[in-house]
Amino acid sequence: MANRVYIFDTTLRDGEQSPGCSMTVPEKLRLARKLVDLGVDILEAGFPIASEGDFEAVDAISREFPWVQVAALARANTPDIESAIASLKNARRPRIHTFIATSEIHLKYKLKKSQQQVLDEAVAAVELARSFTEDVEFSAEDATRTDFDFLEQISRAVVAAGARTVNLPDTVGYSIPEEYAVMIGRMVKALGDSAIVSVHCHDDLGLAVANSIAAVQAGARQIECTVNGIGERAGNASLEEIVMAFKTRPDRLPFETRIVTEQIYSASQLLAQTITFGPQPNKAIVGENAFAHEAGIHQDGYLKERTTYEIIEPHTVGVPETKLVLGKHSGRHALSKRAEDLGFELRKDELDVLYHRFITLADRKKGLRNEEIVSLIHEVLGLTAAAAND
Repeated sequence: MANRVYIFDTTLRDGEQSPGCSMTVPEKLRLARKLVDLGVDILEAGFPIASEGDFEAVDAISREFPWVQVAALARANTPDIESAIASLKNARRPRIHTFIATSEIHLKYKLKKSQQQVLDEAVAAVELARSFTEDVEFSAEDATRTDFDFLEQISRAVVAAGARTVNLPDTVGYSIPEEYAVMIGRMVKALGDSAIVSVHCHDDLGLAVANSIAAVQAGARQIECTVNGIGERAGNASLEEIVMAFKTRPDRLPFETRIVTEQIYSASQLLAQTITFGPQPNKAIVGENAFAHEAGIHQDGYLKERTTYEIIEPHTVGVPETKLVLGKHSGRHALSKRAEDLGFELRKDELDVLYHRFITLADRKKGLRNEEIVSLIHEVLGLTAAAAND
């Protein structure tokens, strides 16, 4: 399908590399089960040569989920690829994901190699990986800072050697959508139907999702991303944001994934419980405030018609319900609705007194809990009852 986009989840590999995100093998297995339920197309389970735990995790996930496409990462050298092969020996649908840096800055300062040396090593790595599996992916690390002529040359060479996917990462989050789309468009044209062009964007400038979407519009058909956007430094492109952009705006983004969106929130929550932090409260789609309204104007509009201030229904991503946060910016309509939800039917005069007391208290707090609102209601009902008896 021309508009089918494959979701390559690297939460367990790139995501785990970020500080505070290290996972044990049992934790990876538990999260892998949720990623399978989520419907990711390719599950990158680890970097086998990096540690015994990573090797074990790739093997364990391959055994536990034999129907899943499991990927293992390997640098473009023989020991790495042999380790990846060994870790995937029990996988029915193995993918070896091999990479080498291609930008001049990496060649000069990190690798200390010429373009020809890098090209030769990339081809040799793909050929070795191809001897084990037909599903080989090659990544040109730091593609966005690579000379485009060399990038095209190495992309063509690895495809000729047997790679079925060519990944062109924005490794340091340097690119902007317009220029990234130009680069991706050129490589899509160069490779034609011979390989899928993939993208892997980091969020150093806050553009990982925008760059990924621009790349898909330019012809890329695989996106590498993570739950909650975790990953090196500022993180990776956020799986949930990309998927819901496609789902919410099919008029401009007519692309299909196989993600079960109702599993998004629970996947986010499980990840947060597994590592040392969760998404920031205002994180799109899965943040605590993503479906919360405090401003009175917003609450009033929402209560009259949800779509005035919500473009996504919470249940479509597995969020139980919208939250009306009652604070100093809230209005009478929201306060009346909360009182009703708490079992109180208030007259207009009672609501007026309650609202005045509520705002006075809310000015000194970060929001009021239900029990505090109930206490205020009882005070107001007591006052109005006493006034009626006088």
